[in-house]
Amino acid sequence: MQAPGPIKALGDIIQIAYLPSDFDATLKYWTETVGVGPFFLLENVQLGEMKYRGQPSDAVFSIAIGYWGDIQIELIRAENDAPSIYSGEYAVKDQMHHICIFVKSIAEARAACAAVGAEILVEGKVGDTGEVIYVDAGGGPGHVIELLQPMEGSEGLFQMMKDAAKDWDGSDPLRVVG
Repeated sequence: MQAPGPIKALGDIIQIAYLPSDFDATLKYWTETVGVGPFFLLENVQLGEMKYRGQPSDAVFSIAIGYWGDIQIELIRAENDAPSIYSGEYAVKDQMHHICIFVKSIAEARAACAAVGAEILVEGKVGDTGEVIYVDAGGGPGHVIELLQPMEGSEGLFQMMKDAAKDWDGSDPLRVVG
């Protein structure tokens, strides 16, 4: 029996993310057809010290997060065309864009990625205490893995979103955060 790969050993998938061509239509699909919601919109997100393929980037994006059981569904909208995985060859639309794994240590995540030869596409700070890397472990666009060491306090935000999804009645499908 073979031990799990270095990336799988970091944790479980907690999110499936999409970069839709039509953000509003996709939100309507997830809320009305699939029944996932409500979604919480965080607008004009910008990672601290963000780099795309080793070069500084000032990419800005908005995200809407809703819960389907324990899994986050994330819808992403690029707000500018700065270099990122939301523009160029990695901007696959209308299919799964990436998955996310929460990690305890971004240093351990980097080591696991290096062990399998994964390319770090994006890296940056999330708030004062969090960090994130997005990697291509060989699958190319549509197979990106986000490894997120959440910032302090985000557990409460995610729990609030998850709690709102329990017994959601379909009202107020998009709620703005912040």
